[in-house]
Amino acid sequence: MAEPVLSSTARLLLARTARVQRDGRAPSLVAGVVRDGGLAWSAGRGAVPEPHTDVQYRLGSISKTVTAVVVLRLRDEGLLRLDDPLERHLPGTPFGDRTVGQLLSHLAGASAESPGGWWERTPGGTLDELGMADSDVVLGAARRFHYSNLGFGLLGELVARQRGRSWEEAVTAEVLAPLGMSRTSPRPVAPAAEGWAVHPWADVVLPEPEHHAGVMAAAGQLWATLADLGRFAAFLLGDTGEVLDPATLEEMTVPAGVDSSASGWSAYGLGVQVVRVDGRTLVGHGGSMPGFLAGVFVDREERTGAVSLANATSGVDPLVFGLLADLRGAEPRVVEPWAPSPSPVSLETLGVWFWGPAPYVLRAVAGGLLHLGPLPGRSGRASRFTRRDDGTWLGLDGYFAGETLRIADDHLDLDTFVFTRTPYDPQAPVPGGVDERGWR
Repeated sequence: MAEPVLSSTARLLLARTARVQRDGRAPSLVAGVVRDGGLAWSAGRGAVPEPHTDVQYRLGSISKTVTAVVVLRLRDEGLLRLDDPLERHLPGTPFGDRTVGQLLSHLAGASAESPGGWWERTPGGTLDELGMADSDVVLGAARRFHYSNLGFGLLGELVARQRGRSWEEAVTAEVLAPLGMSRTSPRPVAPAAEGWAVHPWADVVLPEPEHHAGVMAAAGQLWATLADLGRFAAFLLGDTGEVLDPATLEEMTVPAGVDSSASGWSAYGLGVQVVRVDGRTLVGHGGSMPGFLAGVFVDREERTGAVSLANATSGVDPLVFGLLADLRGAEPRVVEPWAPSPSPVSLETLGVWFWGPAPYVLRAVAGGLLHLGPLPGRSGRASRFTRRDDGTWLGLDGYFAGETLRIADDHLDLDTFVFTRTPYDPQAPVPGGVDERGWR
């Protein structure tokens, strides 16, 4: 049970939510903040019945993140690799040479939308009924980020064929049910909000259609309540239960494709958006379908999340980023106290090493890790490393992610780079050797 926010914080959050609902002219809007595994505050504004946390709204593209979780479960089970060409698991499409990982990261060059009528407002059919052609391949593989609903429709079909059941059945059994998201479903289950388009020049509304998207369902079909979306935010914060290995969740959040059209820093990992807002890196996904807007984003460092759902096609400003900023400002997380911990290597190994003439520092950091980076105030490459069973160290992030660090008494060997205790130590195996005349 999440500890409720302070009354002063609640008013701050409510004031922001109320203004967004009014200014955005949303027929109804529900929003909440998440910490300690659940909703710490929530509110409903407009024509929303109580309890507002139990009214379904469409999630739109947040469905993509749920789809990605099942794809990564398949990978973790050894049933596929992210580098596998799609043809190996879903033959007969124009994207056979594009990889599963490229589809997850919107790097496969697939058309943004599926062929035929606008899939969000017309009933969908099978993969064959899409009638894909070579023209649906609009960019080269891994050339650039290009958001693709079609790509996630293909991933949903891949899930269905691997599991031998529909996409809906797979995500329900493997993600929604284990997380306790019992009020999340492919089609609306009452109480559910009706989707509306709001006229741009008058305060009148028009109903939006709702249907099954067929093979495109994996890109945006799901409906959920605020309570369930809050549970999914807790999942993104690390409360993964038995659904996904925490290391795989961490892998999802690593940027792969950069959205160069975004104002500011914005990227995409494996089924999640990764954005930089006010100096914070936030992970989650936005969603829109005709009649609905949704958002779930978390600050993994602050261990907080924000969720919002509205039944308007457009016009509602993003709310979750502001809620996270308000919560962080009003009730910043109190970090755990520092305490001594044993070094994973001898103290003599730590300290200053030189890559050529450039000084670097090898430090022991929390979690039994090592960090190698430039001296404070200097620029340079930096990475954390975790120990392997064979005594070597694996790069976790930064420039040396995936690379191997080997520690010797007189040097560090890192992906052909040799770090020495003094600049270009002639006694160490410096690549290319050291001029025998020395420094002069």
